[in-house]
Amino acid sequence: MIWARTWHILARMGLTDAFARIAHAPPTGAPGVGFDYRRSDQPAEGFRFKLVEMPYGCIRFHRAAFLDVFVSHLPPGIAYFGKRLATYSRGGDGETALLFSDGSTATCDVLIGADGIKSTVRAQMYAEAAEAAGDFTLMRHVEPVWTGTMAYRGLIRAQDVPRNEDGMAHRAFAAPMMYCGKSKHVVSYSIAQGDIVNVVTFASQPEKHGYPFNGEWVVDCEQQELLDCYAGWEPEVFTPFQCIDKPTRWAIHHLRPLPFYHRNGVVLMGDAAHAMSPHQGAGAGQAIEDAFVLGNLLAEAPRDQVLRYLGAYEAVRLPAANGVLTGSYESGMMYEFDSEYGDKYETLGPAIAAQWAWIDQVPLDEELASALRLARQPARSSRL
Repeated sequence: MIWARTWHILARMGLTDAFARIAHAPPTGAPGVGFDYRRSDQPAEGFRFKLVEMPYGCIRFHRAAFLDVFVSHLPPGIAYFGKRLATYSRGGDGETALLFSDGSTATCDVLIGADGIKSTVRAQMYAEAAEAAGDFTLMRHVEPVWTGTMAYRGLIRAQDVPRNEDGMAHRAFAAPMMYCGKSKHVVSYSIAQGDIVNVVTFASQPEKHGYPFNGEWVVDCEQQELLDCYAGWEPEVFTPFQCIDKPTRWAIHHLRPLPFYHRNGVVLMGDAAHAMSPHQGAGAGQAIEDAFVLGNLLAEAPRDQVLRYLGAYEAVRLPAANGVLTGSYESGMMYEFDSEYGDKYETLGPAIAAQWAWIDQVPLDEELASALRLARQPARSSRL
């Protein structure tokens, strides 16, 4: 899912027609449902305790179709696959040398580490910074942190989704649903023009946030495990689980907020910089925002001033993305009545709504303009 601010970037790229064709419904710009929050951890029918609406609502895609649009618009000859970075080194001429695991090499002016939550680039950047500064607390930012949450995931064909007890179609076809319960919640929404319902469920042990997680992060599991986890929930949310024959179980990790994004002509973006829990549907959008700002900065950066432009990117994007990273985790706590608000709906509902303020708090054009102003200022110092 993405939100209005990400859609505006796609419009700047001239891609909205292509994306509109694969969205759950073509976005119109009219206000829509972000999420419909419902108390559901009881056998009796649940109830709505908060409805969050926003411009464009929640714009939803099948991930593979979403990526295909970008791939189909790439100029030929600029993407190379089957490579895994092993290490990099900065040369005296200002270039960065890359060594890949297959023994091949390459050089670049700027290395952009967009290599995910287990980023090789972040690991080396922070190890070198810790060594140079004699501050080995920086190493705590290398490894991702388990949030204490496990998620079960599955896709269901629309025709297989049972109707509710009243005979009506499942609520997830009309709007993204957030079914909430104590230390658990379930997200359901339609994708692929309404042909598929995406179901993601979460079960948390908040006291284990930061504990080591031993084992594979993603594994297949039995359907019964999923059913047992949510036994006793209202039929509307529980019944579709019986259509997920082969759920997968995910250990949800995120990063501690990073103190810096660049060193020595190497810069981080996306999950490598701010991998976050998925409770605000913001991970993909934040990566696209990074690319929007960084791409526009590098497009005008003189070769001898690149470090200053990377500093401007960091100054704008680091606090913004770290805010969403922290807020995403806090939102998950709220959905599961594990935050300071508990299940006091009169204060919890407004607190949940306030968590979405980042979507239109600082328009993207203002964010980019701020970064460009910083980059164009005479240099006082550049981080090497």
